[in-house]
Amino acid sequence: MAHDDRVLVARQGQTITVTMNNPTRRNALSAGQLAALLDAFEQAADTDATGIVLAGNGPVFSAGHDFADVAERDRDGVADLLELCTRLMRTIQVVPQVVIARVHALATAAGCQLVASCDLAVAAESAAFALPGGKGGWFCHTPAVPVARSVGRKRLMEMALTGDPVDAATAEQWGLINRAVPDGELDSAVTELLGRATRGSMASKALGKRTLYAQLDRPEGEAYEIAMDVMADASQSPAAKEGMAAFLAKRLPEWPE
Repeated sequence: MAHDDRVLVARQGQTITVTMNNPTRRNALSAGQLAALLDAFEQAADTDATGIVLAGNGPVFSAGHDFADVAERDRDGVADLLELCTRLMRTIQVVPQVVIARVHALATAAGCQLVASCDLAVAAESAAFALPGGKGGWFCHTPAVPVARSVGRKRLMEMALTGDPVDAATAEQWGLINRAVPDGELDSAVTELLGRATRGSMASKALGKRTLYAQLDRPEGEAYEIAMDVMADASQSPAAKEGMAAFLAKRLPEWPE
């Protein structure tokens, strides 16, 4: 099934694949991209499919928030964007299907947040993960919420404060992903893990998934409220403005004092 030029949706057997398809923008999460993804997951939730694969086309899995979209918004506009993004992340965890990220390449900022928000994740060995706001002007407040719940405090701090990418093997060791596999084995590894994770009663699995998140993520709603508010405020800071302007102009930033 076709969904949107930016998001492709296809079904094979009991699996629905949702593919980010905006390679020229590195699958950046503009409001339009987020809305298309959210719609795809909401529609998939209403089917009898047992699994959903989240994938990306192009050289990058997802580069995170689209600075061209963020830079033109005021504080309330950025808050609206972050609320939409958070709604997508929460929806991924609410849908009754098992959701697995197929990470073929770099996943940064909100792209890394997407991976961490999925129930399961398999990555190619050439993939990498980063929360790059730590070395820029707009810290990755909201992306850090689900990443922290995957990798723990010290590893989260390293990712968030340095902004440096983590390779797939390290991401597996830290718990951000389930498997790091040779690039040529990515699809088979995704299929194999999803097959094992979708065995049994779908209704039971859906209830089990919902209950697991209810007990594991009880503080997450509060964490998102805090992080969204801070990140929206931070989007208007001189550092964030300069970082986005430099990125869009393809120049080195000149950080304000």
